[in-house]
Amino acid sequence: MTAILETKDLTIAFGGHIAVDSVSVQIPEKMFTSIIGPNGAGKTTFFNLLSGQLTPTKGSIYFKGNDITKVSTTERTRLGIGRSFQITNVFPNLTVLENVRLAVQSEAKVRYQMIAHFLHYKQFQNKAYELLEKVFLEEKKNHLAVNLSHGEKRKLEIAMLLALDTEVLLLDEPTAGMSLEEVPAIIEVIKNIKEQKERTIVLIEHKMNMIMDMSDEVLVLFNGELLARGTPNEIIENEAVQSAYLGGEYDEQLT
Repeated sequence: MTAILETKDLTIAFGGHIAVDSVSVQIPEKMFTSIIGPNGAGKTTFFNLLSGQLTPTKGSIYFKGNDITKVSTTERTRLGIGRSFQITNVFPNLTVLENVRLAVQSEAKVRYQMIAHFLHYKQFQNKAYELLEKVFLEEKKNHLAVNLSHGEKRKLEIAMLLALDTEVLLLDEPTAGMSLEEVPAIIEVIKNIKEQKERTIVLIEHKMNMIMDMSDEVLVLFNGELLARGTPNEIIENEAVQSAYLGGEYDEQLT
């Protein structure tokens, strides 16, 4: 199976603390990979290394076989690596449709012109609407983003990532901060993207039922190291993982 992302001995230290310690993994193309571990295990730091927010102390990162270790965050996005954050990142005073249209326009490398009415770029408008349909936000297209619920803002953020034609979606706790009522809707969006088999999804999430239900592969980080990797069933049955959970090191439960 072809790996779209790969790390070799990826390591980052902050002073004397090694947050990610010699992690070597291959992320299969167009598959769903989840990363689990306790608070402080290095999950978000690992994401920050993949997306370029942080530079490793040592080790390498490869995208489609090319070394991107020193490539900037912006350039990685252009290459096709999109990252969502635990805190939503949208334009609050623009409509839902305008948020996505600007992302589509950015991907097409067409600069905004003050004297041109937005309908001049009808093709971007149409593409933006199609993406809103994919995340089930089309009925909110004319609403200001600031008036969306937290869950709806997460949907909008995902639509904006899709607009950038990203091949890899790095989703950092997409259900964080949501009410129980909102969680099923965002899960439905992510499942919809997975079922289209057009993109590689890498997920950090604490909801174990969601991870075990949706993942093709699960990576377990513990104290910055890769403790285990395998299918959801293999992870549940892994004695080292069971020991870590049963030892009280994790906030979640395996089953």
